[in-house]
Amino acid sequence: MALPDLTEWALRLDDLSVARGRGPSSVRAVDGVTSELRFGESLVVSGPTGSGKSSLALALSGRADRDTRIVGGSAVVCGIAPERRGRANNVLTFRVGYLSQDAGPRLDPDRTIGELIALPLVEREPRLARRQVEIRMSNLLDEVRLPLGAAGKFPHELSSGMRQRVALAMTLVLDPRLLIADEPLAGIDIEVRHVVRDAILRRQEEWGMAALVISNDAEFAREIGADQLVMDQGSVIGARRAGEDALVTPGADAALAFLGA
Repeated sequence: MALPDLTEWALRLDDLSVARGRGPSSVRAVDGVTSELRFGESLVVSGPTGSGKSSLALALSGRADRDTRIVGGSAVVCGIAPERRGRANNVLTFRVGYLSQDAGPRLDPDRTIGELIALPLVEREPRLARRQVEIRMSNLLDEVRLPLGAAGKFPHELSSGMRQRVALAMTLVLDPRLLIADEPLAGIDIEVRHVVRDAILRRQEEWGMAALVISNDAEFAREIGADQLVMDQGSVIGARRAGEDALVTPGADAALAFLGA
C-alpha cells in the first residue's frame, strides 16, 4: 500500500482514546480527544499529573510499545495512522521528532554528546560524509547554546539543563515535519529557555514544521502562538485558539489556570 503524501494537516484526532498497561492494570489514559493541527502551527497540551497528556504524546509519536495503544477513535499523524507498523511506522518516525519527558536523563552514558546528536542522522543516512555530519552537529550545538567543546564530553559531565538541550538537538537533527515534545523546558535555566521557543518558531517559518508540546507553561504557549488544550482524567476540559477567549467545560474552572486566564 502506498503511503499518503503530506497534506495541510500535521495532526487530526477524532474521538481518540488511548489505553496504558495490560490486563487488569490497563487504564483508559486518553478518552475521546478530538483536535487538529496544521503544519506551521503549534498546539500546547496542559493538565495535572495523570491527566493523560504524556500518554497522548507517546501514542501519536509512533514510538509507543504494547503498553500504550490506541483503543478507540482515530488519529492521523503526518498522513499516517500511528498504530501502523513496518514501512509506514519507519516513515512516521522520520516525519515526527519525539522528545520524551525523560529524554535528558536517559542519554546513553557511553557516547559523547557529539556522537549522540549525530546518531539519528548517521542511522538514517549512513553514507553521509563525516564532514557534513560534523557541520550539522556543530550547528545544532550552537542553536541550543552549548559550546562546541561539549561535543567531546559525556552526559554525566553536563548539567541536567544541558542534557535536556542535547536531547532537543537529537530530536531536531532530522528536521522533523512535526515535533512532539513532552515537557521540553524541564530543567532548562530560565536564561536559555528561549532556545526551545526559537527552535520551534524558526522551523515553523522556514519549512512549516508543526509542534505538539506538552507543557503547563501558559506563557510559553503564548510565546509560540499556540492553540491550547487542557486535559484532566483523560478528557479535554478546556481549550483556547491562539489569540481567542478560552472555552472551559462547565464546572472545570481549574482549567483556566492552565490556560493563563
